[in-house]
Amino acid sequence: MRCGACGRNCRCCHHFVAQDRAARYLVHMTENTRSDILRIATAQFNPIVGDVAGNLARIREARREAASQGADLLLMTELFISGYPPEDLVLKPSFLAACLSAVEELATDTADGGPGIIVGFPRQGDLGRHNSIAVVDGGRIVAIRDKVDLPNYGEFDEKRVFVAGEMPGPVNFRGVRIGIPICEDIWGDLGVCETLAESGAEMLLVPNGSPYYRGKVDIRHQVVLKQVIETGLPMVYANQLGGQDELVFDGASFCFNADKTLAFQMSQFEATLFISTWRRESDGWRCDQGPLSHIPQGEEADYRACMLGFRDYVNKNGFKSVVLGLSGGIDSAICAAIAVDALGEERVRTVMLPYRYTSEESFTDAAACAKALGCHYDIVPISEPVEGFLSSLADMFEGTEAGITEENLQSRTRGTILMAISNKFGSMVVTTGNKSEMSVGYATLYGDMNGGFNPIKDLYKMQVYALSAWRNTHVPPGALGPSGEVIPANILSKAPSAELRPNQTDQDSLPPYPVLDDILECLVEKEMSVEDIVERGHDIATVHRVEHLLYLAEYKRRQSAPGVKITKKNFGRDRRYPITNRFRDR
Repeated sequence: MRCGACGRNCRCCHHFVAQDRAARYLVHMTENTRSDILRIATAQFNPIVGDVAGNLARIREARREAASQGADLLLMTELFISGYPPEDLVLKPSFLAACLSAVEELATDTADGGPGIIVGFPRQGDLGRHNSIAVVDGGRIVAIRDKVDLPNYGEFDEKRVFVAGEMPGPVNFRGVRIGIPICEDIWGDLGVCETLAESGAEMLLVPNGSPYYRGKVDIRHQVVLKQVIETGLPMVYANQLGGQDELVFDGASFCFNADKTLAFQMSQFEATLFISTWRRESDGWRCDQGPLSHIPQGEEADYRACMLGFRDYVNKNGFKSVVLGLSGGIDSAICAAIAVDALGEERVRTVMLPYRYTSEESFTDAAACAKALGCHYDIVPISEPVEGFLSSLADMFEGTEAGITEENLQSRTRGTILMAISNKFGSMVVTTGNKSEMSVGYATLYGDMNGGFNPIKDLYKMQVYALSAWRNTHVPPGALGPSGEVIPANILSKAPSAELRPNQTDQDSLPPYPVLDDILECLVEKEMSVEDIVERGHDIATVHRVEHLLYLAEYKRRQSAPGVKITKKNFGRDRRYPITNRFRDR
């Protein structure tokens, strides 16, 4: 008997096959009912990985809203039941069973005659685990489709936990033949969309889990337009919203009609649901014109991604508050601003941790920043504990010159104090190192690298300055912080310094940040050779030195806190270099 779920003569979905005459009659009637108007609700909601019951409740909330607006079908995003990406959670049979049970509950819900649902979930098939979608309607699971093209690059490693599905056919939903490729199925070259078009699909609805990096919305538009042109079918691109560890899913769902016009564009970085009206015309289905939301660019987009990723990491992991060292420098200032914008001033504690090299300028700037943000501000001097360490080590260090070891003692003392505050009050420590510093090891293990999360980990130093200047003249939507200048102008104009010795500046030991950042972007994001980087106008000795520092600092990065992914290639999920590595590009 042909499987009622996957549409093929197979046994992979045998528990979904209609067993009795009444169910088979319902299938027959559904396949032969014609509809000329279809109202589709596209939901970009914020799931939590592993929170199956909570995600089920979020789908039910979306369905109630869709029903109140007269929707026929609710389109959720990729693996919404489990949250995305679920990673090795899908290796647990009990987790897969919980996800399947949630889908079956949703199917039962649809017996009320309200909207059907397209929902993503991980499932156990006969040949392995699948990244799948279920179509539920009329009190039952109408169809199951599996992802064919499993991404295995950058932040994705789905081939590790899933097996590829067979090439899918369209699903008949209330008389409309809908193709449902899943995320990478429209990005790769396996021909999933073409197969769906050739087998009779009338429109393509795509659930996605596509994380943010700069310019990603334009890239998605290009990918979808390519498929629209090749298939001649309209396509809805529904994208997940929310932070998940290092990844930020930015929503920005949209639809292109078959004539390549943008039918609607949903907002970015905001949870929302939109009902689109579709009409069957002589040449196929067409979506009525909907709203075209503003898509932020440049610094606004990056800042909002940092804010969303930070907020979700703190809230989804149950932290009531955060604490960070506020040094009077640019990195800690923007982290404090992001924290206040994401959580509100009452949940943010800042601490100035001065030593003998801390300038009056830093005292003034740190206090002004905390006052502008309205957050709690403490001063905890570190002279006594630092001198205590130096006294304890005096005999062992006798006859040696003071240097980096003594500088790092200051940083590690600060890290210890912040961790003590964290332990005492339950506040997560925010670490504040930028990508430039993390690239070349300009950070102290168990010192300023202490922390649970870093909102600017994937921002180079010059990008930190750009975002700080932007925030001083803008308040991003959804921000809980104040308007106006929240990062004192002097912080943006003075030379950056760790203030671990007299008159120290970062450029004592590093190239100027505009030079350093360009070399690093060439090495990290673009994987360029030293020769090609030199051709851009850089000094060859400087390039070799930066490359050496980049490789040398890998062991530090492996021990660093997670942070929001902003660039196309972040440290961690995207760039996985060996710690033990003697290769140098000569």
